[in-house]
Amino acid sequence: MKLPKPPLPPLLLPRPKRPGEPRPSALDQAKDAGIHTVDWIDERTSLSGAARWVMFRKVPKGTNWYYTLGSATLFAFLNQATTGIFLAMYYDPSATRAYESARYITNDVFLGEFVRGMHKWGSTMMVILIFLHMARTFFFGAYKYPRELNWVIGVVLLILTFVMSLTGYLLPFDQRSYWATIVAANITASGPLVGPYLGDFLRGGAEFGATTLSRFYAIHMLLVPGLIAALIGAHLYLVAKLGTTAPPWLKAQEPEKLHEERV
Repeated sequence: MKLPKPPLPPLLLPRPKRPGEPRPSALDQAKDAGIHTVDWIDERTSLSGAARWVMFRKVPKGTNWYYTLGSATLFAFLNQATTGIFLAMYYDPSATRAYESARYITNDVFLGEFVRGMHKWGSTMMVILIFLHMARTFFFGAYKYPRELNWVIGVVLLILTFVMSLTGYLLPFDQRSYWATIVAANITASGPLVGPYLGDFLRGGAEFGATTLSRFYAIHMLLVPGLIAALIGAHLYLVAKLGTTAPPWLKAQEPEKLHEERV
């Protein structure tokens, strides 16, 4: 016995054919199905209101390419996340296998050298872009009231970017990354008050060993990216809520009515 198919929601049903209207093509049917699906989801989630609030907002006069540095930094982070997931599929965070797995990715995995190069040079580009973005924010005065909190979040994101670069530098576990990380951990441990405790936390103990590699891998893959993603969300929310500042060389024009009253 063949059971009937469950009924579809009304929005997903095809439009009734009008008299004299030609038969819709497969492309039109697919377009209508996509529109109905989006409408069905939006009716239950109201995501279109949030999307309009984020995307359709006033932009000050004089906006130029300097304002794209934040978006470029976000793209660099997404590139790091995407290529990092690919590399994590083949990487082995153990003291005996880390170097060999990195070599295997470069030499044997399909497009492994290309993706590893994108990840390596992408980290450098992310550091450069976040510095340029913060310099633009500082020189344009975008850190002033009411955007102080967004500036603080940006500074924390800069620090987390450095932490992600430091922890990722050790992962190939070759001679250069090994000794460079030892120097960095010793410099961190020499800091006042919390320095020794922070150094022990990074090393996973009093000495540099196999635990250090697994700890750096966990910080690099889980802790720091999660914090960066959360802070980027808060950063973008404040940008959409408070808006962007006009370039400093543009002065606010006085309304014509107010100017006439003063004259």
